[in-house]
Amino acid sequence: MFPTLSDLFAYLFHIHLRLPVQTFGFFVALSFLLTYLAFVSEFKRKEAQGLIHAFKRKVMVGTPPSIPELVFNALLGFAFGYKILGALFSYNNFISNPKTYMLSAQGSLVAGLLCGGGWAAWAYYDRKKAQLPEPIEKEQMIHPYQLMARITFWCGIIGFIGAKLFDTVEHINYFLADPVNALLSSNGFTYLGGFLFGMLTFFYIGTRNGMKLPHVSDVGAPGIMLAYGVGRIGCQLSGDGDWGIVNTQPKPGWLNWLPDWMWSFKFPHNIINEGAYIPGCNGDHCNVLVKGVYPTSFYEAVICIAMFAFLWAIRKHIHKAALMSYLYLILIGIERFFIEFIRVTIKYNIFGAMLSQAQILSAGMFLVGVGGIIYLYFIKKPSGHNLSPAK
Repeated sequence: MFPTLSDLFAYLFHIHLRLPVQTFGFFVALSFLLTYLAFVSEFKRKEAQGLIHAFKRKVMVGTPPSIPELVFNALLGFAFGYKILGALFSYNNFISNPKTYMLSAQGSLVAGLLCGGGWAAWAYYDRKKAQLPEPIEKEQMIHPYQLMARITFWCGIIGFIGAKLFDTVEHINYFLADPVNALLSSNGFTYLGGFLFGMLTFFYIGTRNGMKLPHVSDVGAPGIMLAYGVGRIGCQLSGDGDWGIVNTQPKPGWLNWLPDWMWSFKFPHNIINEGAYIPGCNGDHCNVLVKGVYPTSFYEAVICIAMFAFLWAIRKHIHKAALMSYLYLILIGIERFFIEFIRVTIKYNIFGAMLSQAQILSAGMFLVGVGGIIYLYFIKKPSGHNLSPAK
């Protein structure tokens, strides 16, 4: 596997670069970028259709620099200088264990103070240059897609909290035994927790700015599917533990055209150091699973990217508000429910059936999706046209 981008580049291009970027983190960042682009495209398309509208926001122009603003910029600059520049000045120490460095008190105090002071000074002179003798109130026209920076930031923060919270609940014994390690660990995130918290945050920001919930949810459906698929590529390449149960069964004859690793894989050099030591290996990631397992992260990456392509292809042919969202819930519900049968998960007894936390939530998502489509086609009274311009 390829715990860092350096490992991946060395394998693909035989280039040895010392990059402090984890492969999983890179693909998470890539999933955010691609989702951002998908959201922006859909926001613009729905605004062109008249389903959502730009809105006005009042702002004060020409105000003098404020103390809170300067303090905030100073703290931001200090953090950047202390950690980021500090990492560059102590690169060998940083590259040996980036996670430990970032979560420690290590850094460059001089670089932090210089960057903090410089950032605050820049903010002061920039605001001073635009200051008017008498500040005035103006109205700005904001297009929905211009909210994406705020949406990405807050969905990322709240989604992270949700993913960690759901994982903590699922592994409550580990959390109770060592709360600090459990919370600060770079492993241990539940996708559905991140999805639910991020989705609610997205809905809140959208509806708070005058958009109707069905249109807001339709905007997000394809992009969220893409984000999941791309994120799972990172899981597969890094070997982060999101793999399946042991698979010692021989590969069926009708699947002989597939590479063996797609059927059963031992994840050598996985990032969590799971399994037995690889003889002769030197470095931080020298373990391989003793028995091959289903590479479920690969399966999910392929399935979810294919489902994104399907949703993206049909989006312009959907003429009922919220239908895209319900289709998404059905597809992701089915995918996650069945993949859980071959994943390593904690099971709960639900009315005699042993189901994982993800299966319970996936079943709920599937039922909401099916119920929503039944409502749209058989219960909701027709209003002439469903995707009518928003008022």
